[in-house]
Amino acid sequence: MKQQAITVTVLNRYARQALQQVELLQNLVVCGEIAGFNKHYKSGHCYFTLRDTQSSIKAVMFARQASLLGFQPQEGMEVLVYGHADLFERDGAFQLYVDYMRPSGMGSLQKAFDQLKAKLEQEGLFDPAHKKRLPPMPQTIGIVTSKTGAALQDILNVMGRRWPGVKLILAPVSVQGQAAEEEIVNGIRALEQDGRSQIILVARGGGSREDLWVFNSERIARVAYACTVPLVSAVGHEIDYTILDYVADLRAPTPSAAAELCVPDREEWFRKIQDFRNNMQNSIQKKLELCYNKMKELSPESAREMNCVRQEQRQEQLKQLQLLAGERIERIVAEKESQLVAAAAVAHSLNPYQVLARGYAMVETDGSVAQVEKLEPGQTVELIGHKARAWCRVEKVKKGGVSGEAT
Repeated sequence: MKQQAITVTVLNRYARQALQQVELLQNLVVCGEIAGFNKHYKSGHCYFTLRDTQSSIKAVMFARQASLLGFQPQEGMEVLVYGHADLFERDGAFQLYVDYMRPSGMGSLQKAFDQLKAKLEQEGLFDPAHKKRLPPMPQTIGIVTSKTGAALQDILNVMGRRWPGVKLILAPVSVQGQAAEEEIVNGIRALEQDGRSQIILVARGGGSREDLWVFNSERIARVAYACTVPLVSAVGHEIDYTILDYVADLRAPTPSAAAELCVPDREEWFRKIQDFRNNMQNSIQKKLELCYNKMKELSPESAREMNCVRQEQRQEQLKQLQLLAGERIERIVAEKESQLVAAAAVAHSLNPYQVLARGYAMVETDGSVAQVEKLEPGQTVELIGHKARAWCRVEKVKKGGVSGEAT
């Protein structure tokens, strides 16, 4: 029987369909070393070879997935890739289609971690000035973690003991694996948009560095940085540090420690309230005693005693004022008498009648003092002496002064 020929296209299509029916090939995690990594400058797709000591396979990571890489793939770097195997019909090429990739092995992990840390630090995502303060008494806290993990139980136990009145909103997510990154990003955004949470706590229990690697995601770091709600990172144990720890507003060494940092201790507040109440009672008691003493001072007997004392004090003050007033009056009278004697002496020296007593006479005409230079011959004048008056007639007037000189 003659076998019917098929085209190459049909062959490749059959081969591809056969591969797609193998469930194991549709959800792969493959470990290998990168070789020939090339990112297309225009499309953004990444092409490389994944190899081990015996074999190699072509791999492609399309631009959308490649944009989410949190590190720079390099030649010889050991990685874990998540995706599926398929056949590219046009070339008949069997290859890996990569959805997610992360470093594998301590050297590769540390190199990728250092690259991303330096990049984000340079952009200012770790700047302490951007850190937000946690509210001292939050009413609602959002938690991003696995709903079945031990971290959630630790948080519930600690918060229930310390501050049982706080409300908790859980955003359940995967905390490792291929889907974890997207779920954690969406969980943070969902709690922020919900608006009720005053703190968002991202938590995961301990594990290997590979287990915690999702918290080194650049996407998660940028969502945490942009979050308007204070965000606390509690990933792994005290010695574990992730990129999220550097970006978060507060880093806690463990989920239990994060619960203690997020809520106050009710026992401590009870003690503070008790101290405050005792201080209030002591203050009120002192005020009452002060008022009682004041009332006692205002009793009739005390009032009479106080009035007597005050009266004696005022009498003594009045005596002192009288003495001061008398002394001041005496000083004023003495000063005025002295001034009067001096004024009398001046007035006495200016009295014209004192001059007449020394033998001089004053000339008057018509009852007023006459000016000699204005007298006329034949005019009658009155000479007034100290003890007598005389009426005389002017015979002649000579113009001139006492010295005889003409004026």
